[in-house]
Amino acid sequence: MSFNYKEAFGRNIGLLSESEQEQVRSSRVALAGLGGVGGAHLETLARMGIGAFHLADPDHYELANINRQLGAQQSSFGRSKAAVQRDVLEAINPEADVQVFDEGVHPDNMEAFLKDVDVVVDGIEFFCFEARAQMHAAAREAGIPVVIAGPIGYGACLFIFRPNDISFEQYFRWDQATSRTDRMLTFAAGLSPGLVNDVDPASVDLKNGKGPALASACMLCAGFAGTAVIQLLVRPQTIAKGPQAVYFDPLRLRKKRLRRPPPLRSWRGRLLKKIALHRYPELRESAC
Repeated sequence: MSFNYKEAFGRNIGLLSESEQEQVRSSRVALAGLGGVGGAHLETLARMGIGAFHLADPDHYELANINRQLGAQQSSFGRSKAAVQRDVLEAINPEADVQVFDEGVHPDNMEAFLKDVDVVVDGIEFFCFEARAQMHAAAREAGIPVVIAGPIGYGACLFIFRPNDISFEQYFRWDQATSRTDRMLTFAAGLSPGLVNDVDPASVDLKNGKGPALASACMLCAGFAGTAVIQLLVRPQTIAKGPQAVYFDPLRLRKKRLRRPPPLRSWRGRLLKKIALHRYPELRESAC
């Protein structure tokens, strides 16, 4: 059966105009990380009709991914996440232009990863602070906006960073001297409206960079990210100045605008750190 783009994505029209859908079709989106949120981001964007993708992830699927990662199936265990997601994408839209970066993103391939890209979607693992900071800095220098949508408890957060806004590192108060513990604290504080009490501390393995996440929260993230990407591509003028940051908790039907985390030397920052270290004693051992 031949593929007809207009028929495949025709139900988008009415929420997108035909000219906007053509803009979407001619756009290129880079996804860094194809795990719990990244795989959901990709499938959402593919079904919105994005025409070209750069897919980066160095990992392989395993049984522990089943609970939240769309590409995790019995048949995909041991396979590259980037290669599996390329197959998923091409099964949805065989016309899509796809480039795979199965070593993830790093300084040696960053230029190629960002080449001709309109929007970057950050699905990098929470604990990969160095790779995330490098990618945000490179995207900013290249004039490319970055979207983050991540699961927090039962809910999800959304961030939109544009090149002329405050930078990612400035927002989360990172610099070369910031320890791993402090990066972890300020990043977590910035992504959520305070400490999220839904997470059982005993289920968080800071040493190995693992924590709980539900498929429902990952799917919510994909809706956030997909809408933000479309907005950046076809209606950027509707986005207010400055990083946009919001958290939605569907369990309690609450929405909250997120704020920049406090400096850890301030009284609020010291209190945050004291509470976090009490709740997660492993943080004391993670500084490096």
